[in-house]
Amino acid sequence: MPSPELEFAFEVIVDVDAPLDLGDGPAGHRRIVSIKGGTFEGPAIKGRVLAGGADWQIVRADGTAELDARYTLQTDAGALVYVVNRGLRHGPAEVLQRIAAGEPVDPASYYFRSAASFETAAAELQWLTKTIVIGTGERQRDRVIIRFWKVL
Repeated sequence: MPSPELEFAFEVIVDVDAPLDLGDGPAGHRRIVSIKGGTFEGPAIKGRVLAGGADWQIVRADGTAELDARYTLQTDAGALVYVVNRGLRHGPAEVLQRIAAGEPVDPASYYFRSAASFETAAAELQWLTKTIVIGTGERQRDRVIIRFWKVL
């Protein structure tokens, strides 16, 4: 059986607020990062990220962040796409501290991967609902950049 290949789908740049820290709970340290907007673009899709979504995070004792982001894309043609993007971000403690402080950090120095699912009524975007899509991410001070890849 051949190994799956990847094909670039699009890049999303999500503008975010500072994390809202809810503290330690039964599942771990809870944080909520509100999404303020952003943009996305790829070979077959382009538009903006609508304000109103968020990333509901659990930070484990070892510093690993379990990510559960939910937000809406609007294409330049007006089509709406609901996104659920779940992932993990972890790395050396000093790198995670620099990210938390808003310092620039080389994304190759930490692990940030995700798996996304999409819902849309737009006929021209049904490929999103029928494709496994994974992401590689980068956390910056006030935004998150994710490059999404179709698994072929």
